Amino acid sequence: MSHNPATQPTPAQIRRWRQYVADEAAEGAIYRALAEKKTGQERQILLGLAEAEARHEEYWRAKLGEHDRPVRPSLRRSFLRLLAARFGSVFVLALAQRAESSTPYAKDEDATPQMAADEQVHEEVVRALATAGRAQLSGNFRAAVFGANDGLVSNLALVMGIGATGVSAGMVLFSGIAGLLAGALSMAAGEYVSVRSQRELLTASRPTQVTLTAAQHLDLDANELVLIYKARGMSDEDAEHRAAERMGLFTCDCNPSFSLNPEERSEELANEHEELGSATGAATSSFLMFASGAVIPILPYIFGMTGIAAIITSVVLVGVALMVTGGIVGLLSGASPLKRGLRQLAIGWGAAAVTYCLGLLFGTNVA
Repeated sequence: MSHNPATQPTPAQIRRWRQYVADEAAEGAIYRALAEKKTGQERQILLGLAEAEARHEEYWRAKLGEHDRPVRPSLRRSFLRLLAARFGSVFVLALAQRAESSTPYAKDEDATPQMAADEQVHEEVVRALATAGRAQLSGNFRAAVFGANDGLVSNLALVMGIGATGVSAGMVLFSGIAGLLAGALSMAAGEYVSVRSQRELLTASRPTQVTLTAAQHLDLDANELVLIYKARGMSDEDAEHRAAERMGLFTCDCNPSFSLNPEERSEELANEHEELGSATGAATSSFLMFASGAVIPILPYIFGMTGIAAIITSVVLVGVALMVTGGIVGLLSGASPLKRGLRQLAIGWGAAAVTYCLGLLFGTNVA
């Protein structure tokens, strides 16, 4: 049931409504800041979202009446507004998507059903806007993020296992450097082969313009162009119709669906190529990011630390890095950055703990 204007709102309602006003104003500012960095339809969409947030803001101001007082927006929205003004990247849209998904209006009887529905629509709109950015980052960036994470986990596990055996700090450092180089080269080679193979498969699937160059020399009674169009997914009737047009028997102002346009298919494949990224770029990113991740566990040893102090420092440094990479993955996937960071942390530390225990056991047996 909505609040009756004839009665005075409770202190709890006043506090809640003031927070809504601040948050709606902040969200509107976020979308306007993002719109300033965009053009065309995307800019208009963001401005439309800002206008919708302004309507919600005015609704709560009207309910507050004389109780309207400025308050600070939530920490998340303040941070988002700062990022939007400075960067305007896909990360801001991903965070904005999460903010829209956590709206309290669905459970607040003072909000209208229309406002709750608006927020659901806003989440889907922002999701769609963020999708394009995620697709652009899904090639080389994917290789970079996961390369760094692999470097962190594998080299931390290696350093922990070797260090637990009781060997010298110099041996641990040498093992860590060897693991860094071996892993980085392996990652780069694997990524290069993977992306190159996918691109070659896409290239092999691209339709050619043979229907234009070969048509004039084909036998009219054994028109093999029909086979091409059938192979591209057309029905018998449509294939024969399109082949006759290509042979020059008549000019067809027919349904475009009669042919799978090679140009359109080529454009689709070009987009898939773009999302994959280049093989060299993916390999380079993978090498550099694996190496940058793998160097973190051996930093304490590089700076002369030894024993348990070096191991603890390595674990802490890698833990921070795992939280960062996990948070980035969470942002790009529209999930909770904190949950994804903690998941990465648990996986990395879990692997390190296993190898550390094995190292202790191996070292004891050697002794």
